[in-house]
Amino acid sequence: QVVVPVLPGGLGCLVGVILFGPVWGFVYNYVGICAGSLMAFAVARNCGRPLLSLLFSEKTIQRYSRWAEERDRFARLFALAIFLPVAPDDFLCYLAGTTDMTWRRYTAIILLGKPFAIALYSLGLTAVWQMIVR
Repeated sequence: QVVVPVLPGGLGCLVGVILFGPVWGFVYNYVGICAGSLMAFAVARNCGRPLLSLLFSEKTIQRYSRWAEERDRFARLFALAIFLPVAPDDFLCYLAGTTDMTWRRYTAIILLGKPFAIALYSLGLTAVWQMIVR
């Protein structure tokens, strides 16, 4: 879902929790999303900025490209966005791959920032799902 951003990430989190329960659904979502985020970074690192235009709208690219202009500022904003469950994470992972952010820093941000957002998505969407099916 991260490498080929077709479906919203929240939908994948909901399906994981429905199929595997809250604990294993979270674990599978976390592993899958982190692996996909690392792959997106690698693809963008190898393909560069032209890839962004193929996968995302020009509006999204323009909105967040300013973040990438300042190296230290981008890393802080990226970490905050990954931690919060409302940012366009897929796009930001690709954008990060086009910056000079190191693999080590990127990986640390993903591995430490994703659990909170995934847990919020998983728990929140599970509660909504349960209200719908009742």
